[in-house]
Amino acid sequence: MGGNSGDFRKQAGEVSLDQTKPCVALIGKSKAFLHLLVLIEKFKDSTAPVFIGGESGTGKEVVARSLHRSGPRCQSRFVAINCAALPEHLIESELFGYARGAFTGAVRDKPGLVEEASGGTLFLDEIGDLSPHLQAKLLRLIEEREIRRVGENRTRPVDVRFISATNKDIKNQVAEGGFREDLLYRLRILPIELEPLRRRKEDILLLVDHFLAKFCRELKRGRAFITPQARELLQEYSWPGNVRELQGEIQRCLILCGQSSLITERDLSQRINPYEETESVSSCYDYFKAKAEFEKRFLRQALSRFNYNRARTAREIGLSRQGLFKLIKKHCIEIPGPGGQEGLEFP
Repeated sequence: MGGNSGDFRKQAGEVSLDQTKPCVALIGKSKAFLHLLVLIEKFKDSTAPVFIGGESGTGKEVVARSLHRSGPRCQSRFVAINCAALPEHLIESELFGYARGAFTGAVRDKPGLVEEASGGTLFLDEIGDLSPHLQAKLLRLIEEREIRRVGENRTRPVDVRFISATNKDIKNQVAEGGFREDLLYRLRILPIELEPLRRRKEDILLLVDHFLAKFCRELKRGRAFITPQARELLQEYSWPGNVRELQGEIQRCLILCGQSSLITERDLSQRINPYEETESVSSCYDYFKAKAEFEKRFLRQALSRFNYNRARTAREIGLSRQGLFKLIKKHCIEIPGPGGQEGLEFP
């Protein structure tokens, strides 16, 4: 039951708040982002549990940390636990602690993660992966606000604020019997739902500039810049991995561009620049060629944005369907067909 607690804590993702480090910034200007800031302001001083939903990579832990940092518990600890990484045989001893002699290897009394978070915030990430056994233990903890170390008879009061997060459809899990409904009612008193990056396009370039400055500082190199063409491609990409994917892309681009102070479309991943578009210096002063290049690039990005649905693309960009078809043929733009094959056939 005891195991190696040091290894467990690394695996479980425990994070002790270091008051000397600045909180990760929340960056954005979209309507969804501004609504998020309003919710953080409303929820920060409350002790009621907060439940954060959203796709993977949308910044759920960043929001949890912001709630902690801006509230009255900011001087106490923030302990984050990845519920998906909790091994069954260590659950009680690591979460609730143990007394000396409780099992082989228990040579001293040891507080658990919940006790260490007392006075501060306990962040339960990936709460949807919590085992049924631990769900019952957590429900009791929330209701009674006390824990009992393994091997002890007495209970100990704890004062923690609970913030939970998941990228799963938690209501569907409840309906299918995978998550306790009574526990969800306890955890989801103050809900926050984070929008994916593809639904807040206005925030993309702000995040790009933020990560660019951040990684330039970390790499101890001069300020780097991104060409307008590359910025355009970054803004139009759908970002299925959300902010985490964007952060990784900017870090990768900075490494690939070497000592150059300019990140171009050539440095972008193929998934972001699938046609390997580049700005043609030779055509910059040829009006008609530049116009044709812009038109082709614009159509490719519009088609990609609307999942190659030509009827919708035509409607959204203000063309007739036949007008769009003529331009696609004119520029020899390939359209993915069934099975991901490329083709020029029209429905």
